[in-house]
Amino acid sequence: MKKYIVLLFLIILFGFTFAFRRPLYNLYRTYFVKENKIVTLTASNDYTRDYDFNYVKRTDDFTPSEYQDLLNIYYTVLNSGEDEFSFYCPDDYEECLTDIDSLANNQRVLSTINNFVHPFNSFRHLETSYDDYGKVTLKIDHIYTDNDIKLIEAKVKEIESTIWNNSMSNEDKIKEVHNYIINNSKYDSDRSDNNIVNYKSDTAFGTLLQGYSLCGGYTDAMELFLEDMGVKSYKISSENHVWNAVNLNNTWYHLDLTWDDPITTDGSDILEYNFFLITTSELDELEAEQHNYDKNVYSELNI
Repeated sequence: MKKYIVLLFLIILFGFTFAFRRPLYNLYRTYFVKENKIVTLTASNDYTRDYDFNYVKRTDDFTPSEYQDLLNIYYTVLNSGEDEFSFYCPDDYEECLTDIDSLANNQRVLSTINNFVHPFNSFRHLETSYDDYGKVTLKIDHIYTDNDIKLIEAKVKEIESTIWNNSMSNEDKIKEVHNYIINNSKYDSDRSDNNIVNYKSDTAFGTLLQGYSLCGGYTDAMELFLEDMGVKSYKISSENHVWNAVNLNNTWYHLDLTWDDPITTDGSDILEYNFFLITTSELDELEAEQHNYDKNVYSELNI
């Protein structure tokens, strides 16, 4: 009889432990695992941006209470350049893990967050994992390797030394970069049309060091020069295209090097200024279908 009572007790104890495993774990984590009480992100690299946007903002609070907090946490972690980071969903945010699951599987939203990060901190692959106890871990595979960055930075400095001088305004400097990139690279039609990958044309490496570019390469390359100028910017994207958003004198403009470097039937090189620092109303007047973007996300550009 005694052994049946013990067995029944163990069954009840196991059932209780299983049913309340998450609050019990949180209790353990709160009182016995001190490093998990407060989560902080102290690391940052040379490419961490020190300004915010309407869509996402930097945060030092890694205990989310709503979906927007999750967006800000993801942005802050990516903006720091970290390879891995963990935080916890609190019990009083009951939809937290559901929202995490939705966010982790929404490539459009993740790519949008990526647009606000310095190119060298942007991800090629972002893995989100979580457990039943609310621990969320982000693992980031960055687009640019350390060697890529070293070579690109050297090239950027070389270009700046030849096309800029101290008497130039920021607009003049941007125009010189616009012209240099267009004159020294061409659109990678083999990759876009036939999926023939010979160059890193979707990155600044292909644009600046190999002379071939897709819209992502044009945009990343321009971002690097804008950063060196101290000009606020980000990448703005539609469904099939990406270009730069640039802040000059507290006004946001569109800048699209891809469309200012048109493909010609005879193969001749053409440099245009149709998409050089234009307002949203001017962009809308051009009726370029590939520039139909979400104005709620990139709201700095709203008139």
